[in-house]
Amino acid sequence: MAKLRKFSAYQSLERPYTRISKFTSKNFVRGGFPALKITKFDMGNARKKYDTTVQLVSLRSMNIRHNALESARMSSNRLLESQIANAYHLRVKVYPFHVLRENPLAAGAGADRMSTGMQKSYGKVMGAAARVKAGQTVIEVKSDKQNLRLVKQALGVAATKIPCPCKIVAQ
Repeated sequence: MAKLRKFSAYQSLERPYTRISKFTSKNFVRGGFPALKITKFDMGNARKKYDTTVQLVSLRSMNIRHNALESARMSSNRLLESQIANAYHLRVKVYPFHVLRENPLAAGAGADRMSTGMQKSYGKVMGAAARVKAGQTVIEVKSDKQNLRLVKQALGVAATKIPCPCKIVAQ
């Protein structure tokens, strides 16, 4: 299995990795869209009326990989599910639309026969990321006032899985 590249290569919000050419027939996105690791965006009981909303807000503009979002969702949902069962509604508010690409280069003896260098360097699809601005809500949990401490604890666990500094805002 291929090892993931360090996220510092992808984390800044410079511009989307799209191929732009003066020849319109060469403007394309090769490779399609990758399979996302994040499967559910809504968990818990969405139909019940809740009196408290707690949000996990990003403090920096950056890309967040889909596997980090899935890890944050799973860890916070596991804690909420075990403690308050069906008395919450958790929603992941961002979607990983941004396709991450990588130009694999081989090093060592015989590498000149495998890679094309920068000749065809558009890259293969390696994953997807959500483009998050500073102050944007990443995860939102609705619950009752009596569960506020537990919801904040669950979002604190989720904040450790996300690669940017976050704050928890209760309303």
